[in-house]
Amino acid sequence: MKRTLIGLLRSHESTGDKAKDPLLKSHYYKLSKDRAWEEVVSTLKKIQGYKVLHEVQSVGEIVLEKRTMTGRTMDITVSVISVNPVTSAVDIYSASRGSFGDLGSNYRVIIDLYRTLDKKLASYKTSGA
Repeated sequence: MKRTLIGLLRSHESTGDKAKDPLLKSHYYKLSKDRAWEEVVSTLKKIQGYKVLHEVQSVGEIVLEKRTMTGRTMDITVSVISVNPVTSAVDIYSASRGSFGDLGSNYRVIIDLYRTLDKKLASYKTSGA
């Protein structure tokens, strides 16, 4: 309910180490950046409803697009960051195009993407750096 109220005004959501919501904290995996990149990109390309628009391995960014049932377009950036040689972090930024709030849909998209990545990379999941 709170997310819907916040979503009346805000049309974006992002994750990070300092996120107040525990579900929006960065996710860590015991994989090198290159290996994490391969796993994340291959997983994202298989998720229905998302279209990979752009991928830049050198900076670790994948840009996705998702159309909502209401016809709005969401732009999603997934970042794969090297924490150390054997650990990588994944952060997600999602924003809806248009001037109105998103009713919490960006939050739900991030949770959904993390759930999918965590399922695929379950054996590599770690609690942090």
